[in-house]
Amino acid sequence: MYYGEIKYCDIANGVGVRTSLFVSGCRNHCKGCFQPQTWDFYFGQPYTSDIKNQIIESLKPDYINGLSILGGDPFEVENIPDVLSLVRAVREEFGFSKDIWIYTGYIYEKLKTQTQANAILDTIDILVDGPFIEEKKDISLPYRGSSNQRIIQLSNHLTADVSKYITDKFIKED
Repeated sequence: MYYGEIKYCDIANGVGVRTSLFVSGCRNHCKGCFQPQTWDFYFGQPYTSDIKNQIIESLKPDYINGLSILGGDPFEVENIPDVLSLVRAVREEFGFSKDIWIYTGYIYEKLKTQTQANAILDTIDILVDGPFIEEKKDISLPYRGSSNQRIIQLSNHLTADVSKYITDKFIKED
């Protein structure tokens, strides 16, 4: 996997202060995408175990609410193994004291039918799903770019008050 950027102390891609990883590679090619350079699976730098460790380290301060993973698309088949490894490492290190958000152009119901994608969904707290649709762009919407995109709660373990942003709930049984 490659990544285009890591933002430490990001406040735009989820509730609270976060570390945000922008992975490379996307087949959705949404018209009006704000980062079309990330469609290329080799954009940016290779994701390594050192980068993974830096991300884990960046989550340690109490003022960091969690991790956001965006793209490109984290659910591209090429990205899934490293994304799964990272979200599992965050859970192992922090339990549910840090929340995990993932943004994807794919739809939850379709991802849920794919074994590897489902393993990620079972580990994270929030999924922002759906392609960006330029005709439905709405800059007044928090944490999403177009009105078709959903902010889906997948766990009961949220540490920050995100309830006012949730559009759907598919909470798994603990």
